[in-house]
Formats: sequence, C-alpha cells, structure tokens
Amino acid sequence: MFAAILFILTYALLLLFPKNKAHIALSSAIVFVASGILPAHKVFSAVDWNVLMTIGGTMGLVSLFIASKMPALIADLIIKKMPDVRWAIISLTLFAGLISAFIDNVATVLIVAPVAINISKKLGISPVKSIICIAISSNLQGAATLVGDTTSILLGGYAGLDFLDFFFYRGHMGMFWAVQTGALAASITLLWLFRKDRQKISVDTLTRVKDYFPTALLGGMILLLIFASFSPYKLRMGQLDITNGAICLTLFIVGLVREIIKSRRLCVVKSSLKEIDFFTLSLLGGLFIIIAGISEAGVIEKISGFFVKVSNNDVFVIYTILVWASVLLSAFIDNIPYVATMLPVAQGIAAIMCIDPTILYFGLLSGATLGGNLTPIGASANITALGILRKNGYEVKAGEFMKISVPFTAAAVTVGYLLIWLIWA
Repeated sequence: MFAAILFILTYALLLLFPKNKAHIALSSAIVFVASGILPAHKVFSAVDWNVLMTIGGTMGLVSLFIASKMPALIADLIIKKMPDVRWAIISLTLFAGLISAFIDNVATVLIVAPVAINISKKLGISPVKSIICIAISSNLQGAATLVGDTTSILLGGYAGLDFLDFFFYRGHMGMFWAVQTGALAASITLLWLFRKDRQKISVDTLTRVKDYFPTALLGGMILLLIFASFSPYKLRMGQLDITNGAICLTLFIVGLVREIIKSRRLCVVKSSLKEIDFFTLSLLGGLFIIIAGISEAGVIEKISGFFVKVSNNDVFVIYTILVWASVLLSAFIDNIPYVATMLPVAQGIAAIMCIDPTILYFGLLSGATLGGNLTPIGASANITALGILRKNGYEVKAGEFMKISVPFTAAAVTVGYLLIWLIWA
C-alpha cells in the first residue's frame, strides 16, 4: 500500500510540476530504495542502461546532423518539386515524418520548422498550419522504428525487440506498417483540410551542406542497428544487452572527436553535450527504479488483475481499453512515464490471460504515442512547435491547434488500431 501511495503521489507531482519532473522522479526513486521497497542491490539492474545509452547517443548524433544543414537541403529539394502551398505542407509533413522515424521528434521539428517559416515569409502567409502538421507528423512516425521516439526505445528495451522487429516480427507485419497505414489515412485528412490552400510556391536557392560526415554517421547507425539485429553476438553489461546503446554512443563519440580535430577547439564538446537532453535521461533513470519498486511490491500485479476483471477476460475489450485510454491520457500527460509504467502492466495482463503480450505492447505504443497529438501540451514536439511560432509572432490557441490535430489523430489511431488487431489478434 505504501508503494502504491508513493507511486500515485509521484505521478501527481509529475503532472503538477512538469518543469521539475526529473527531480521528482529521482527523489521518489531514492525514497523507494531508502524505505526498502526496492533492495539497494537491485537498483543498478533496475535501470535499463541500453535505453539511456541509445537515447543519449542518438540525441548527440542528431545535433551534428542538424548542424551539417543536410536536413534543410533535403527539405528544399522536396519543396522545389511542389506545385502549391497545399502540397508543400503535405510534403513537409511527410518529410518530417520520414526524419522522425529515425531521430527525436523535437529535433525533427527544429530541423523542418525553419523551412516552413521561410516559405511562409516568401509567400506572405501564416506558417501556423504547416508547423502544426510538422509537429503532429513527427509524433506519429516516432512510433514507426526502434530509434524513432523514446517510447519506441522503451518498448524495444522492455520487450527485447530489435530494429527489424518493428518492420516484421514473428512472421507478421510490425509496428512500422501500422504507423504508415495510419499516416496515409491522416495525410488524406490533411489534403481535405487544406483543399483551399492553392497559392503557387518556388524555392530560389538551395541550402548548402556544410559537412556530409554526420549524415554518413546517422546512416551508419541505422545499418549497424540492423546488423546487430541479426548478429548472435551481443555486448553485455552484467545480464543486460547494451549493443544498441553502445552503437549509438560510439558513433556520437566518433563524430565529436572528428569535430574537435577539425575545429581544433574543445568548446564543441560543450555545445554538443548541451544538445543531449539530460533532463529526460534523468527522468527515465528515476522511473526505471520507481517501476522496479512497484513491481517488487506487487502493485503491477494488482493493476493487471484489475484490467482483466474490468474486461471480463475479453482480449478485444482489454486491447480497446488500452489503446483508447492511452490516447486520452497521453493528450494531457507525458507519454514517456505513462509508457514506462504501462509496459509491465501490459505484460502482467498477458500473463494472467495466458496470451502473447505483443498485441497489447503495440496497442499501448500506438495509443500513447499518437494520443499526444490531440492537444498542444500532449507532446514535447507540439510544445516546441508552438514555441517556434510564438517567437515568430504567432500565438496559437488550443482550438486552432485541435482543428488540425483531432481529425489527424482520429484517422491515424483508428486505422492503426484496426490493423494491429487484424494482424495480431
């Protein structure tokens, strides 16, 4: 009971004080250990170091990739082929989704949003619609691959999924295809929403790439993650497989060392490390310990039993509840702590019902990741996008945001929800 109360209190504080989430999670983790709920000798193994290393290394690589100007050039080349504003918005949306399948959602917004701002200035139109679309598309595609979003990395680490498992898993289509089908439905929705935006568009000059090496590193990361999926040899720290984390972190270090040699200045280390979100890494570290604590105390088992009881042992009902409850909750709360909490619950439900947990894992990921698109505060990418608009003199109200986000999210989640059920039921 003490563990359950402490967990609920922690979650309430995370909601009330979002700027202090990392401090709250770490403080709660200390209480879980100090009170004896989680034995001290289990703390190190409770933290998924592979997940933290993968996220940190990917963030560092992304900072080098953005600085190289390659994403901006790709965006320019795409837009050059577009006939009008409507198709420019759709192309930017799809481009943001493509990037976000492999790098962080917030980084994707930071890469693509300046292009949308420049286009709007040239045409004398508002950039609000295009930047909202960029944000929600990046959130959608973050669930498509192992490295696309923190929630995907969490699922991969917890369920033991490798890079290719998101494409094909146990002979069936994986999460990637559910996301792409949802993206297609959402894109059709956007075409209808922007049917009146027919202004002509052109790009005068193309962005010049400063350095091609970060692009090679990012491509190398993806190839090595795929290779590691096939390899029987794994790099371990104790019992934990840290292969993916070691790949991402090593490539970031390679890129960083090259930057130091090239510039002959150590200050590039400081600027690159500043781009790594240590706040999120600390939050996750604390959450891993908290979740291990409530699992040790039997709270996860009780929550799982409650879900099974409410659904009356019906797999479709439990799947439906998990998906749509995740959509609604993620519209208002951070999906990282939510997914981290619910993964062991999904596994517990599957154990009680004697079923394969895959359908519950994929349902949880789709609902929680896409649900963040419903509101302006539901995802970090949304908050970042609105911050960019605010800096450029555009204040966006929740209603204006949701005119685009609600139909987009409803189309993507519904199609993904049905496809996952049809494949994995």
